[in-house]
Amino acid sequence: MTLREIEPKALWSEFIAFNAVPRASKKEEAIRAFVLSELDKMKLPYEVDEVGNVKVEKAASRGYESRSAIALQAHLDMVHQKNASTSFDFATQGIEMYVDGDWVRAKGTTLGADNGLGVAAILAVLRSDTIEHPALQVLFTIDEETGMTGAKGLKEGWLTAPYLLNLDTEEDDELTIGCAGGLDTLITADLSPIEAIPSEFQTYALEVKGLFGGHSGTDIHLGRGNANKILFRILNALLAHSEVYLTEVDGGSLRNAIPREAKCVFSFSSFHKEALLKSIEEWEARLKLEYSSTDPSLQLVLTEVGSTVNSISHTQSRALIKAVMACFNGIFRMSPSVAGLVETSSNLARIILKDGQLDVQGLQRSSVDSAKYEVSANFSAPFELIGAHIVQEGEYPGWIPDPNSDLVSTMHTLYRKMFNEEPKVLACHAGLECGLIGKSMPNTQMISFGPTIRNAHSPDECAQISSSQKFWSYFLEALKSIK
Repeated sequence: MTLREIEPKALWSEFIAFNAVPRASKKEEAIRAFVLSELDKMKLPYEVDEVGNVKVEKAASRGYESRSAIALQAHLDMVHQKNASTSFDFATQGIEMYVDGDWVRAKGTTLGADNGLGVAAILAVLRSDTIEHPALQVLFTIDEETGMTGAKGLKEGWLTAPYLLNLDTEEDDELTIGCAGGLDTLITADLSPIEAIPSEFQTYALEVKGLFGGHSGTDIHLGRGNANKILFRILNALLAHSEVYLTEVDGGSLRNAIPREAKCVFSFSSFHKEALLKSIEEWEARLKLEYSSTDPSLQLVLTEVGSTVNSISHTQSRALIKAVMACFNGIFRMSPSVAGLVETSSNLARIILKDGQLDVQGLQRSSVDSAKYEVSANFSAPFELIGAHIVQEGEYPGWIPDPNSDLVSTMHTLYRKMFNEEPKVLACHAGLECGLIGKSMPNTQMISFGPTIRNAHSPDECAQISSSQKFWSYFLEALKSIK
């Protein structure tokens, strides 16, 4: 089967065209221009607000004129991640996709099904002359993945529909009615002066790779390895044999992705080279066993990189290693009221050290605002002890569930009728824009659903073909059923 042959063709043809356009967060100019050009072809009225969100309106189908309007919402941007071995320019290339059985995957990069399939579904409805629906108000937001600035910038009253369908859930048997809020913690420090490394020290590069990674909200409970924490765990163990001089660190990529790869350049006493080699070998075996079920492809790669180079001092190196070891990462608290739901978590997403300048990025999530700030304080406290500067920004609210709304009842009943099973009606630990959108549409009932997407925010992201068919049929019936 080729991409063009996948059913429903109305959905997948839109996704193929949409996914051919670069669309990094905060760089949505090209994809917005593409969408507007398609809307011009459809002869549909649209507006673009001050921050770059797009609003589209389409009149009701015949027979649906008396129904309440429905808002449809998805975000234009996608997470850009690739394997280290993949040669790909996200700024100029469209995603290279292929069919793998019941799944669509990308060649070494994120697929962009999050949230490209949601946008594609909406475009397919807008383009169709035969799909039945009430009046539609469509909202395409920008920058969902790196701050939700599009949703934050919405003006009250721009959309007025009493119901909103968000198409950004990633399991086709789930109806999401609430989500966690988030907070970015940014840490900077000047760890200079740079020092010359003693002549008896050899310089090495150490790389942690082959981890699964994933979405720092929906996958945080799976226990997958964080490459940044693993790298510094090894460096901490090496301190038992020799002082360590750190020159460079480059770990992780995006704040909302669990780090899959991390590397550093460091110097270690030549007198203890055998201990170093043995320690790396033992750590690789230990970690492979420890993460055998979650990250079976984990690898450690140690390489000699030549002559002595400048570094931060061994004292500062030790302090940084200990700070990262103490930095909180993972599940902070499970929900005491919703079984199986992560309430609060933290992701040590990014560590950069270059020329003595340290940058650390983390994303904290919680359905409880006070807990969100508490875990941020836990995350940053070890770095404060080494003199770092801490900034908290990008805060966005959670979405408070309303399980008794008319919309939830309608969507629940429709799912049960169509598929002869109970859907999972739940809140999620990921961040959805509904909490922010609700501030500009305070009287609107909202729900989120979508096709099954695995491993979002990683190069292993894939979308299930059979699930897209289930989602499409449910979506079309929902447009006719919401009264």
